Amino acid sequence: MTVKENINQWIDENRQAHLAFLQKLVQLASTQGNEKEVQENVARFLKDLDLEVDVWNLDGERLKKHPYFYSNRETFESSPNVVGVLKGTGGGKSIILNGHVDVVPEGDHEQWDKGPYSGEIVDGKMYGRGVTDMKGGNTSLMIALNAIKSLGIRLKGDVIFQSVVEEESGGAGTLDAILKGYKADAAIIPEPTNMKIFPKQQGSKWFRLIVTGRTAHGGTRYHGVSAIDKSFIVTQHVMELEKIRNDRITDPLYDKIPIPVPINIGSINGGDWPSSVPDIVELEGRIGIAPNETMEEVQAEMEQWLEKLAEKDGWFKDHPVEVEWFGARWVPGEIETTHPLMSSLIDNFKGVVGEDPVIEAAPWGTDGGLLSQVGGTPSVVFGPGITSLAHFPNEAIEVEKIFEAAKIIAATIVDWCEIE
Repeated sequence: MTVKENINQWIDENRQAHLAFLQKLVQLASTQGNEKEVQENVARFLKDLDLEVDVWNLDGERLKKHPYFYSNRETFESSPNVVGVLKGTGGGKSIILNGHVDVVPEGDHEQWDKGPYSGEIVDGKMYGRGVTDMKGGNTSLMIALNAIKSLGIRLKGDVIFQSVVEEESGGAGTLDAILKGYKADAAIIPEPTNMKIFPKQQGSKWFRLIVTGRTAHGGTRYHGVSAIDKSFIVTQHVMELEKIRNDRITDPLYDKIPIPVPINIGSINGGDWPSSVPDIVELEGRIGIAPNETMEEVQAEMEQWLEKLAEKDGWFKDHPVEVEWFGARWVPGEIETTHPLMSSLIDNFKGVVGEDPVIEAAPWGTDGGLLSQVGGTPSVVFGPGITSLAHFPNEAIEVEKIFEAAKIIAATIVDWCEIE
């Protein structure tokens, strides 16, 4: 048998042990600040493979100096990163395998048919918060590593497995791994793509718009200027910018995405008394950033667009909307569709699944942008997991896809790093 056939056979023969391991990971509620136990299990798995294992709490002081850092907390105790390195013999290309273990809260338990941390398997699917986003994908990476190591396959290039925290809240885990020096020639991130290949990922950034009016008694509201009324004009103006920005996108990878880079107004707050004309409204939202854009370009475009409000309503000439950029941000990223890693991934997908993969642009951001733009590591997003169930009640993953992804990724590692 060929090396890849040996890998596939080994993965098929070791399914149950890996399923049990994934169940254990899912049963640990690794919401923000509670990732330590899950990471301890990951570190033990890597040590059992005799990898060089590095475990550390994120360096807040180091992170705060970087412009792309964001977190909603000050310290990172109980939230370590774990990196395992399979050293190559030399002369081959290196690869990062990156996945996050932090999960979003499970929400209302009444909306779950299975326990949110049960790891229960029914009709070929495993259920639980984080199983699709993205502990299932992480397990595919670890299965691939286990197969390569157990079969004694000696690679020329290094394989750097990263189990990171803080992805759901801005990517501080991956950013700190980069700042600690972990970089490579390319990377695979097994987010839940439904086995599609995403060479491009949009970025995004949060904004706050402060709309001012003039207060007055509600009985004589005509003496005042309602900030709520003015905020309707602002919102419509922002939606016009969304259309302009998206009309510019002609990349066929976005053909099936109705709005490639949306602008979403997610919260509104204004007024303090029913009988008073409101004099201030705050709108908070998220603006999508295309892979070929920078955050700075997008910020400047939005700020300049808001200045045009004075052309629609004279009130804004003397009372311009204030713009604040705050909170979470995700860096956009892309890899050329002709990149050798893409070619290898496509070929190995065909070899395992027996058909051509679907290649699209990601409808959301990932840590791939940080790896690409900050770490200089071209990244592709590909993994098992049901995209539409990420963050939803009854989150689930198709078990078979975990092992298919593992076979494809293992074969791609062998091609990319080369056998000694």
